[in-house]
Amino acid sequence: MPVISTSALRRTALGAAGAAAAGVGYASLIERNAFVLREATMPVLRPGSAPLRILHISDLHMTPGQKLKQQWLRELDRLEPDLVINTGDNLSHQKAVPAVVQSLGPLLSRPGLFVFGSNDYFAPVPKNPLKYFDKNHKRVHGAPLPWKDLRAAFTERGWLDLTHIRRDIEVGGIRIASAGVDDPHMQRDRYDTIAGAPNPLADLRLGLTHSPEPRVLDRFAEDGYDLVLAGHTHGGQLCLPGYGALVTNCDIDRSRVKGPSKWGAHTRLHVSAGIGTSPWAPYRFCCRPEATLLTLVAVPPKKSATDSGRVSTSQAVAG
Repeated sequence: MPVISTSALRRTALGAAGAAAAGVGYASLIERNAFVLREATMPVLRPGSAPLRILHISDLHMTPGQKLKQQWLRELDRLEPDLVINTGDNLSHQKAVPAVVQSLGPLLSRPGLFVFGSNDYFAPVPKNPLKYFDKNHKRVHGAPLPWKDLRAAFTERGWLDLTHIRRDIEVGGIRIASAGVDDPHMQRDRYDTIAGAPNPLADLRLGLTHSPEPRVLDRFAEDGYDLVLAGHTHGGQLCLPGYGALVTNCDIDRSRVKGPSKWGAHTRLHVSAGIGTSPWAPYRFCCRPEATLLTLVAVPPKKSATDSGRVSTSQAVAG
């Protein structure tokens, strides 16, 4: 067998260490600040409905000094969405409420709905990254965060809290039957408080949850909701080319860790990869921080037989 010299082994080790350091540097200094707007079209509205534009934001994990993130968020209002949906984890610092409110700025004057996540209630704490591969690991919460102040700031500007509440609203001529639950990742969901079929006259039946736990998604689907929006996963945060997310940090499968998908025969799901990270894990790799502009359109008409026996069809919009 060929003999590998000590100097060759040393060069190989140094090369590997250099590549690892470069990857960490890229993930922590560049990609986590490379914010991007995603766009998707989803056919979920009652046939004949006009399109509805929803800005879905999630997982800001804000600290007061994150000026790049704050500036990028302030620019989102130029999209002029019909409705803003915030699926939680806004805070990562006890003094971050003013930064969140100022960053969202004029978006708070638009119609909005929200639910909270664990990092609205408790500050993040250092964690062994390997624990993310163990779904049953013991969770430790940090210091309490001022979620009541954040909730007051949102509701005073007109956004509606959907935590264990059902609300019927109208936005842009679209009737929306909406409902939400508290964070299932913390076992705070109480779906029975909102259980039952939503308003059958609604053009859209919309569910909100921070973490896309299957037990909650199943309940929304069973009750006939058209669309459920969630966050929490960070899109995996660390992904590998050709493989995708290493973990989802919940019970959902990796194929649905971010973006649009189906849940059952009728319900559509959209999971946001989120805008921030924990300050104790400030990196992203192959998973840029994002907000999503969703264009909701009418469900295509079902196939129907004509008088001559032929079948007429309409082309579906991909979602």
